Amino acid sequence: MRELTSHKVNGLNEAIDIQVEDERGEGNANHVYLLVVARHPDGSCAEALKVRFQNGPLQETKPNGISNEALLAIVEDRLLGFQSGEFACRENAVALTKIQEAMLWLQKRTRDRLARGVEGTMEK
Repeated sequence: MRELTSHKVNGLNEAIDIQVEDERGEGNANHVYLLVVARHPDGSCAEALKVRFQNGPLQETKPNGISNEALLAIVEDRLLGFQSGEFACRENAVALTKIQEAMLWLQKRTRDRLARGVEGTMEK
C-alpha cells in the first residue's frame, strides 16, 4: 500500500490519511483509495471512506466505480456553494475555474474518443 500526502496542509487534512489500496492497473492508474478520516485513541480506524474508480473498459466490464469527472463534479459543487455564501474568496474562485477547466479537458478527451469509435475500449 502507498500513502498520499499532497493534501496535507492544515489540521483537518493532516488528520486524513489516504491509502492507495490496489496495484496499478491498465493505463498505469490505481482504482481503489481508502480515506481514513477518524481514528480511535488506540490508532485503529473509526471512520473511513473507500473510493473506487472504474476498473476496465465499459465495452468489456459493467460500471464498477466512479469516474474522474464524477469526483470533480462533487468538488465543483462544493466550491460553487462556498462561492455563493460567506466563504467566497479569490482562492476558491481560482480553484473552481481550474476544476471546471479539468472537466472540460476530460470531456474533450471523451468526445474525441467517441468520434474515433474507441470510447469504452483499451484502444488509444
